[in-house]
Amino acid sequence: MIYKKEIEIGGEKLSIETGRFAKQSNGAVMARYGDTMVLVTAVASGARDDIDYFPLSVEYRERSFAAGKFPGGFIKRETRPTEKEILSGRLIDRPIRPLFPSSYNNDTQIAAFVYSYDGKYDADVIGAVGASAALVISDIPFLEPIGEVRVGRVNGQFIINPSVKEIEEGDMELVVAGTESSIMMVEGEAREVSEEDLLEALKAAHTEIKKIVQMQHELREECGKPKMMVEEKVIDENLVKDVNDLAYSKFEEIVGSVLIKDERANRNSELTESVLEQLAEKYPEQEGNIKELLHDIEKELMRKQILEKGVRLDGRNTTQIRPISIEVGILPRTHASSLFTRGETQSLTTLTLGTKGDEQIIDGLNDEFKKRFLLHYNFPPFSVGETGRYGATGRREIGHGNLAERALKNMVPAEEVFPYIIRLNSDILESNGSSSMATVCAGSLALMDGGVPVSKSIAGIAMGLVKEGESYAVLSDILGNEDHLGDMDFKVAGSSDGITAFQMDIKIQGISYEIMEKALAQAKEGRIHILSKMNEVLASPRETISPLAPSLLFTKINPDKIGTLIGSGGKTIQGIQKEYSVEIYIEEDGSVSIAGTNSELAKKAKEYIKLLTTDPEVGKNYNGKVVKIADFGAFVEFLPGTQGLLHISQIDNKRVNNVKDVLKEGDEVRVKLLKIENGKMSLSRKALLKEQEETEKQELKSENAE
Repeated sequence: MIYKKEIEIGGEKLSIETGRFAKQSNGAVMARYGDTMVLVTAVASGARDDIDYFPLSVEYRERSFAAGKFPGGFIKRETRPTEKEILSGRLIDRPIRPLFPSSYNNDTQIAAFVYSYDGKYDADVIGAVGASAALVISDIPFLEPIGEVRVGRVNGQFIINPSVKEIEEGDMELVVAGTESSIMMVEGEAREVSEEDLLEALKAAHTEIKKIVQMQHELREECGKPKMMVEEKVIDENLVKDVNDLAYSKFEEIVGSVLIKDERANRNSELTESVLEQLAEKYPEQEGNIKELLHDIEKELMRKQILEKGVRLDGRNTTQIRPISIEVGILPRTHASSLFTRGETQSLTTLTLGTKGDEQIIDGLNDEFKKRFLLHYNFPPFSVGETGRYGATGRREIGHGNLAERALKNMVPAEEVFPYIIRLNSDILESNGSSSMATVCAGSLALMDGGVPVSKSIAGIAMGLVKEGESYAVLSDILGNEDHLGDMDFKVAGSSDGITAFQMDIKIQGISYEIMEKALAQAKEGRIHILSKMNEVLASPRETISPLAPSLLFTKINPDKIGTLIGSGGKTIQGIQKEYSVEIYIEEDGSVSIAGTNSELAKKAKEYIKLLTTDPEVGKNYNGKVVKIADFGAFVEFLPGTQGLLHISQIDNKRVNNVKDVLKEGDEVRVKLLKIENGKMSLSRKALLKEQEETEKQELKSENAE
């Protein structure tokens, strides 16, 4: 039997249908918004007792046929997920992950496939709604449904699920997910908006989210399966007592000590090994439970110390920022570089300036487009003192890089102002909390160090939360342990004038607007502090770019002359590029960019192109080269690829009996274009010589008169 529910969200119908597709899944729905349709399935297998984490995976795929397209590239089928698909999958994963029972440990997989795309609304938020609905009607334990919407703002008005065009026109874009009572996830970018504006956007989103949640409740009542039973984990009370007796007071000492990351990790490890050794004989095969109890003790004591004393693991109060050190220009052969260190988190970021050929081509369901600002984030294992594989870029790295890119991209000058293609590369050399926000700071500094004319510095900060009942504390500039043992990770980036990017994830069932308001206010204070430290080192862009960066020159030609510049089979343009050591890029409107490492050669290439694409003008003088001698005159190339006849009678102002007496092949000669008949050019050197004689006579006459 087919069940379907629909409501209106943002002026379009949102529908969820089940019972027609993928019926062997635990739960499956087809979510539709406009003409965009996403099939989402939820499947669970047996419980995993061999792991200490929740094995949830989310796969999001955009099928090219959904937009009536073939996949790009040589292989005409979809292969590994694109960055867009990975980022969309994260928008589904992050809000649903906290909503499974803590004791549920079954392999669980969400798969979302875009089957129809109307080109107007992004399918990612529709996939998230579908994922929630598939879980809600399935037998998989899921605490409560979520809704997810995109919010834009155009001319001061909030738009729910804006079109692609409206997003481009607006000054804010965010994706918000939440339950009926609270916000679970936020991610987005803005053009320096205020904290108050962001809160208003969240409230506008939550109004629509509540409607989406109610629709899922109604669908579950009609066709939902009974939820599978999840056995609560029971640990022997004697084991709990023995672990507490051995470890509680010692953990109190460790938590109360101001230690660096490695020292704390070593102390924790030594205590863990000691407890395991002492209890091994009495509690065989209980190693996992013992480690879990020790983790819970540390978590309890850390949170208690913050809530009761306002003191954190490294001795800071809740609003203090860790020490910051900054260096710029430390890598001599890059176009710019910066080393930003905050506490035990460090980003080494480089700037590379490129040309049109370095643009990133993006192919997906929408029309192909090019990106001229790229930010790449890398998190090598040594940054946390570990070994690991160096392979493909991980989902976390893609997500962190995307957030940092969104924080900086609206500060990058337009192509008309600064025509270079810009790449920032952030390598995290040390990590103990908020490496993506360190990347924002280091990236902003690298742009300025490289002479990119950005208008302002951008800084980022990560906020944390510890909440027990009605008591809570918001933490500025969180450590890795505070992220792991706390309840929230709220990253906010921006300038001194407003927010440019944000991302929030929580591990509990939602937070109030009061907490979000406090977190945003505290984040602003921290951001201003970090910006002041950055501005002490570099407050404005350097006046010039690196001499190692390519020289870029521009000219405009008649679009009808593009073929002339390219030449048959590309021979002309290839020849110019080889002779002058440049790269040439031509736009359809006749705009030509010339890039080269040698500025003088680039200038010569520009002059050559201008001559090559210029129409000959009768009466104009040209510098030419003799390319062929004939009995009746010389053929002179006076424009690239354009020859004219310099008749024997026009070579000199006196009689010439033999052309070779005056000219030879290869001679440079200045000529005047006398006429053009049937495409044939008639040149004169004689006319110029006469003009020269006249000029000399006039000068002599003037001298005599004086």
